[in-house]
Amino acid sequence: MTPATPLRETDLFAPVRSFLEASGHTVRAEVADCDVVGYAGGKLVVVELKTRITLELLAQATARQRFADLVYVAVPGPIPRRSRRRWRGIKRLLRRLELGLLLVYPTPSPGRVEEVHPPKPYRMRKSSQQRAAVLEEMVGRTATRNTGGSTRRKRVTAYRENAIQIAVVLDRFGPLSASQLQQQHNTGSKTHAILYRDYYGWFERVGRGVYGVSAAGRRAFDEFPTAVSYYRELVDDHALTQAAADRGDKAPLGPE
Repeated sequence: MTPATPLRETDLFAPVRSFLEASGHTVRAEVADCDVVGYAGGKLVVVELKTRITLELLAQATARQRFADLVYVAVPGPIPRRSRRRWRGIKRLLRRLELGLLLVYPTPSPGRVEEVHPPKPYRMRKSSQQRAAVLEEMVGRTATRNTGGSTRRKRVTAYRENAIQIAVVLDRFGPLSASQLQQQHNTGSKTHAILYRDYYGWFERVGRGVYGVSAAGRRAFDEFPTAVSYYRELVDDHALTQAAADRGDKAPLGPE
């Protein structure tokens, strides 16, 4: 008999995401070192994914309480019969720490989540600065483009997504200045800084204050196909709208 493939933290992500979305949360993964972040009704929820309960997991989860309203730990279920006595102690500890516990059953697909017990609002003083940073990062992303629990993949942060947007626009329309990108293509207030610092090596200066996409930038399109496809569609929609406006036509209403 072939042994079962061990579960990974990333296997827990999809069911946890569905669990949060079912209760109305906007969900993002790998935000400011948090595996999963949900936001709804002004409440910030963090879920830390692990294949087993460890001191490292508890340290991570309690650190998240400094800025999140509610914090869960999520591990695979079910609990083996031989471990149930030990688990009574673990559940008691998690309640003392005001942490929620989720058991995740990734198979059969799409998986499900059992909420063993909910977290409690953390009563100690919170860091408003950390909370603001997490919310800013969430708002800066247009979708969930990462998998929670991943460690060796390049993350699509809000900064990287903004850089992808700029690169796609330049690839479509050719070299432009930062002000043209901001005013004509809504690339945001960080456009000049992204072009000037060129952290990823995706851009090249082709004139005074004018930038184009470098060869490295075009190669990067293959690394982030979902985000690139999203922004290419936006760019094409904008081009069609602008062409209609130049002709004096009404702007397209979009799909019904």
